[in-house]
Amino acid sequence: MRILQNIRLLVDELPEPETLAEEDLQEMVRELKRLNEVTETARQTERRESLDYYTTWVHQIKTPISTMKMVLESEDTDEHRELLAELFRVEQYVEMVLSYLRLGSEHSDYVFKEYDLDKIIKQAIHKYAPQFVRRRIRLEYTPVDIKVLTDEKWLLFIIEQVLSNSIKYTKQGSVRITVTPDKVLKIADDGIGIAAEDLPRIFEKGFTGYNGRYNKKSTGLGLYLCKTAADRLSHKMSAESTPGKGTVISIDLHTDELQVE
Repeated sequence: MRILQNIRLLVDELPEPETLAEEDLQEMVRELKRLNEVTETARQTERRESLDYYTTWVHQIKTPISTMKMVLESEDTDEHRELLAELFRVEQYVEMVLSYLRLGSEHSDYVFKEYDLDKIIKQAIHKYAPQFVRRRIRLEYTPVDIKVLTDEKWLLFIIEQVLSNSIKYTKQGSVRITVTPDKVLKIADDGIGIAAEDLPRIFEKGFTGYNGRYNKKSTGLGLYLCKTAADRLSHKMSAESTPGKGTVISIDLHTDELQVE
């Protein structure tokens, strides 16, 4: 039973066979283990090469994007502002490709330590400020003095994706960012909301629900990536929504303090 529960590690510890049939079966098990190791090595190599390729591609594609941005920013017209907004979306989709691959990788690049939550939130706000102005959506946020144990890059990614959704589905009104005393980050909007039957599934991979079908541009990956990243960081993520009134996404950043007895 001990070997069965750890068969990938302990296959070489099988007891001496007492019959030819047992000997043949053990040889089959060892051959299956060898084939599994070969397949797993090939899969890891393929995935590593794929990640390397897309990482290079992302960095290369940023050059023409930056050039186009500079050209468009050289003249302030309605047409250029619209094109800049679309170019911003292109940048977000490019970053999403890399995030999708990195989250699926078995090798993590997490750096866990205590970060100033206010600085992380302000980075996301600064990035999306032009979108708030363009869409005439009011942003409400009061700076907080709170430290959280997390990975800065991935928490920033989560906050940015949630803000992106809030902007996408809010035609008018405001987006409110608050942090409770017990370190629950809440991002609320006055958007179209999420249908009750869709709410339990919004973090599923590829699920777009009614809003996605209505918008026709949703990939169904944004919130899935957020939830996956949050799980890796041990942050609980949840959603509340009322159709026609808005949505609240909560990210629980609370961690239990361990004390030496």
